[in-house]
Amino acid sequence: MSEHHDIPFRLNLPDFDSIHDKMDRRRFLTKTSFGLGTMALGSLLGNSCVQNSSKIITPSSGDLESDILKAIPHLAPKAKRVVYLFMSGGPSQIETFDYKPSLTNMMGQGLPDSVRNGQRLTGMSANQGILPVAPSIFKFNQHGGNKTWVSELLPHTASVVDDLCIVKSIYTEAINHDPAITFFQTGNQLPGRPSIGSWISYGLGSDNDNLPTFIVLVSKNAPQDQPLYARLWGNGFLPTKYQGVQFRSGKDPVLYLNNPDGYDGEDRKEMLEYLYKLNEQQNSAYSDPEMSARISQYEMAYRMQSSVPEVMDLSKEPRQIFELYGKDSKEPGTFAANCILARKLLEKDVKFVQLYHQGWDMHGGLPSAIKKQCKDTDQATAAFITDLKRRGLLEDTLVVWGGEFGRTVYSQGKLTATDYGRDHHPRCFTMWMAGAGVKAGFSYGETDDFSYNIIKDPVHVHDFQATLLHLMGIDHERLTYKFQGRRFRLTDVEGKVVKNILS
Repeated sequence: MSEHHDIPFRLNLPDFDSIHDKMDRRRFLTKTSFGLGTMALGSLLGNSCVQNSSKIITPSSGDLESDILKAIPHLAPKAKRVVYLFMSGGPSQIETFDYKPSLTNMMGQGLPDSVRNGQRLTGMSANQGILPVAPSIFKFNQHGGNKTWVSELLPHTASVVDDLCIVKSIYTEAINHDPAITFFQTGNQLPGRPSIGSWISYGLGSDNDNLPTFIVLVSKNAPQDQPLYARLWGNGFLPTKYQGVQFRSGKDPVLYLNNPDGYDGEDRKEMLEYLYKLNEQQNSAYSDPEMSARISQYEMAYRMQSSVPEVMDLSKEPRQIFELYGKDSKEPGTFAANCILARKLLEKDVKFVQLYHQGWDMHGGLPSAIKKQCKDTDQATAAFITDLKRRGLLEDTLVVWGGEFGRTVYSQGKLTATDYGRDHHPRCFTMWMAGAGVKAGFSYGETDDFSYNIIKDPVHVHDFQATLLHLMGIDHERLTYKFQGRRFRLTDVEGKVVKNILS
């Protein structure tokens, strides 16, 4: 066995043929009908869709899916990899990037009906009566060559604003957390669809055989207000090998990767050899695509026993890196440490890295809460952009920052001169992108004076997803997967590429 733990293994193992039942009538008819059906299809289409005779094509193998994948990339990709900084809970655009100075003289006044225009409210505000306007108590200043307005809460982000493409006109239909975050990650408000990272993994494959294509990191130094579910980085109906893999801080970065107590490397190797043989027999009997996925996952897990400890080790990072990212970066599992880890994963050619930082759901006590959130994330976020740029990685890496929706201009509950809260607001909010393929130092979209409605250049969630895929070289309308008789895609039947933000 090589030092890279090559698999499949080829040891002398017992014969497992006796484990399988004899071929029954149903299995015989199923397998032979697949072959006859393929021959008939070939005769109708002149064999144009049937490849050489060494490749048996069956409905279960998804021949059209194979053709779809062969056609990717559909266009020249601008980005080779993506890092998605997801601010879970919904950051307030009014306190960060969407400067509204005219609100200063309207504190406490009711939100005009002409602004709300009958739009629905959450159950937390619906019975509140008056909806008092709450101007941000934080100062804004202009930064960068284009004099972009950025809140005093984000001084480090302000220093890299000339690298950002800020989109102030994102909107969604979902008004509560779970459907909203599920919509952003999977293209549908209901669970069960593949996540955006899984779609990219499925479409583009891997550039590193020793690490997953799609890796997830969750901050341990964030409030645990709104729960995160593994289905947010799940594969849905795609084969399981395309699911995201969560890396954790601590002695077990990936669950069940380390050898169990009492096992050594040889024991593990022998166990995997037996599993490989069993799965091969099962695959031969049933032609189930999931068996191939299971085999590849066991192989990957074995290789990751060597690759994961190396990439998770930050001890060799120079002192200047920890100074750049901030003091929290020395503590594994913090947002800052995860940003350094994300950069290391990019250097290992991991295609999609997603960082989740919870705690942005601020229905009350917003001024003090958002101060802490920005303090925990601002320096590391700006450092990440700077670090990538210095290493030449930003030019072919797309970085995304944002949450599942924004916050209301009115205060939910008590409003004072120094304290207020904000409810969920899906009608308009701010995200930004940086790096490969997007205009730098650029702001796109515009909201009204109340940051309540979009008045210029709206960008729907599906538009954002279509644009992200476009930057990776994928036409969002052509990346599909057949499930339960219908072909699905990330953007469902909607979405358009936002060409005006492309460089």
